[in-house]
Amino acid sequence: MIVILDSNVTERTEEYRRTLDYLTGLPGIVAHVHKVQGTQQTLTEIYLIGNTKTLSAEDIRALPGVERVIRVSEEYRILGRHRDEQRASGFEYNGVTFSQDTLQVFAGLCAVDTPAHVEQMMQALRDHGQVCTRMGAYKPRTNPYAFQGHGKDCLPYVFELAGRYDIKVIAMEITHESQVDEIREALAQTGQPTGVMLQIGTRNTQNFELLKAVGRQQEFPVLFKRGFGITLNESLNAAEYLASEGNSQVVFCLRGVKTNMGDPHRNLVDFSHVPVVKRLTRMPVCVDPSHSVGSRERSPEGIFDLMHVTAQGVVAGANMVLVDFHPQPAKALVDGPQAMLFSELGWFLDDVALARECYEKRLALAKSQPAPSR
Repeated sequence: MIVILDSNVTERTEEYRRTLDYLTGLPGIVAHVHKVQGTQQTLTEIYLIGNTKTLSAEDIRALPGVERVIRVSEEYRILGRHRDEQRASGFEYNGVTFSQDTLQVFAGLCAVDTPAHVEQMMQALRDHGQVCTRMGAYKPRTNPYAFQGHGKDCLPYVFELAGRYDIKVIAMEITHESQVDEIREALAQTGQPTGVMLQIGTRNTQNFELLKAVGRQQEFPVLFKRGFGITLNESLNAAEYLASEGNSQVVFCLRGVKTNMGDPHRNLVDFSHVPVVKRLTRMPVCVDPSHSVGSRERSPEGIFDLMHVTAQGVVAGANMVLVDFHPQPAKALVDGPQAMLFSELGWFLDDVALARECYEKRLALAKSQPAPSR
């Protein structure tokens, strides 16, 4: 059960103290308090865990400062939608809004290699009106001898260049909780020129101790990638680990699933799950065409496969696109075969805009139809 307090009720108010005292005193019930930061205000949500079926929603709704009470209808207690359309479906971070209604493109280097390439990428993004990017500093690899990323050594110049080119948010994968401190320290060292969205890669989807550690910090939002060998339900439950520890600013990323049924693509594209995730949860949904397709192959009409699948995800309502670019894909240190060229950025963004326009027209058409009977 979720208890949502009025927006004017804070820890300093009498209503907050009385209601929390009552809820924490319920036998067999554990109460967790979460702060939900919206674009206009911060809401307090209290999650009651235990045998809540015996509790009267009407009695709890009558407590001081309670706005409404929601009975949990899915296992994802915090991130789930729970048949309640009033709760926010996103968040704002460093001036950029992430919700189930917006679309942000994170084009960038899968792995940072040189300062020159970082600067070229960010300059190209600025010239095309973009304020987000992806930059890989820590790279988990299948082969222990493969390039593992420059790590904390590249963070200062990546952040400084982001500030120079007005990049607001960088998606950056981490593989260990100590790297959160390294990112925090590098941002402080460079004067907080940008923001970072911590990325949990597919290999760490069920690294529950890492998820708990990242969830305990609320400074950075999280981009959570679906596990490549587990079900969607298992991945959504793993994302709930982040929220259960306090960080509900989570974007869920679809990146293809591991099976040879997807050949010749690197993974089987799973972007039909975009509306499913939006229906089950309040998380914004990202699609990663680069790791789904894994190549620069084109269809007979000359369009890249990864542009085709990007369009599929955006037409289905995706809220974020994570895509690899590199000036010389053949010389990239990680995943070069799937990277697009800087000179193709404008084409890619225009194609995304066309797909988004199609989605918005489909949305308007759906809204014009009679409401379905229940």
